[in-house]
Amino acid sequence: MPVLSAVGAKKKVEENYLGMPEGQTINDPSTKSAQNISAYIHIPFCEHICYYCDFNKVFLEGQPVDEYIEALLKEIELTLLRQPLNEAKTIYIGGGTPTSLSANQLDRLLSGVHELLPTHTTEEFTVEANPGDLSEEKMLVLKNHQVNRLSMGVQTFDNRLLKKIGRKHTAEDVYSTIQLLEKHDFQNVTIDLIYALPGQSIESFRDTLTRAIDLGLPHYAMYSLILENKTMFMNWVRQGRMALPSQEAETQMFDEAIAAMTKAGLNQYEISNFARTGYESLHNLVYWNNEHYFGFGAGASGYLGQTRYKNKGPIQHYLKPLQENQLPIHEIEELTTSNQMEEELFLGLRKKVGISKIQFAEKFGKSFQEIYGSTSEQLIQKGWLASQGDRVFLTKAGMFIGNEVFEAFLLDGEK
Repeated sequence: MPVLSAVGAKKKVEENYLGMPEGQTINDPSTKSAQNISAYIHIPFCEHICYYCDFNKVFLEGQPVDEYIEALLKEIELTLLRQPLNEAKTIYIGGGTPTSLSANQLDRLLSGVHELLPTHTTEEFTVEANPGDLSEEKMLVLKNHQVNRLSMGVQTFDNRLLKKIGRKHTAEDVYSTIQLLEKHDFQNVTIDLIYALPGQSIESFRDTLTRAIDLGLPHYAMYSLILENKTMFMNWVRQGRMALPSQEAETQMFDEAIAAMTKAGLNQYEISNFARTGYESLHNLVYWNNEHYFGFGAGASGYLGQTRYKNKGPIQHYLKPLQENQLPIHEIEELTTSNQMEEELFLGLRKKVGISKIQFAEKFGKSFQEIYGSTSEQLIQKGWLASQGDRVFLTKAGMFIGNEVFEAFLLDGEK
């Protein structure tokens, strides 16, 4: 999910925040109404920590899981006292690994979510899982609570590479989990794949790509490995203990993935995501359309009004304010109009359809040409951007260097 924008001042806050006047108590319900805001819910527990992962997560063993679930539900309750919610088009429970919870804990979490959020309005209800974590009992819990989409972190079908990157599951676990999903007629399934892994050859990648597509799933997400600070992989690279595939190999893998997915009838509707018609991720489209969403849970980020906020990450730091009936907000960022325009481009251009110039003008009161005309023309001349009718979108060449294109849309100060 998106993190706080890199642009704009950040402010740490110790008190709860949702635009409340200073000194207002948490028990005073707000009169502000929210029409339709999606929700991301973070479960930070994992049975193991992958070597490349920098998400907010902790080992499951010895953690106050039951206390965390109750605190999480309290956060939702306190938030909705401030920000009443009529509809929640999408709900996404991620992590960590939500299915690392026991069946009883998963049932408690989902029961609480149904009690607090207007799930009767929810079109897409996603839960993340790892291959091998999803038992028959947990599958029934998900079905009983109307979860209608599952996102599974497969990463690769090469057992040697799975071990090398710190994954616990095997390719065989993927197949057994898929069989369980088929048994329960669970059709809306997506898997994540990672390419440009250390020691990954083109041949190994092709095998993974073929085996993934042969599953016949309606959605796939494919990301190149990104080295993040404070991960074992980053430490090993700095120590010279690990090498990654060349940039040329990484580009070839991405190019072959696009070709194979397209041949299989999957549309690349976003840089890293492929889907059959009607199975695009509605929740991720909330992010890419730069729409509002709540972030619940330790380290979760949200976006409301003109503000991005982030919760405290460490479990105990997250629990403490909730024990005092306060929200666990750690950082807030008030976005200027320039910030919002930048994010509209950064996020919207990830979609294959790009952005609408008309919608840009309606949203910001200034034409796209006035703000970004010169920049877009330069990028079009380089072959990285294209314009057709109302839409501006990345070319295939632009997709390969997306970040470089996005940087060109940074603005100098307030517009």
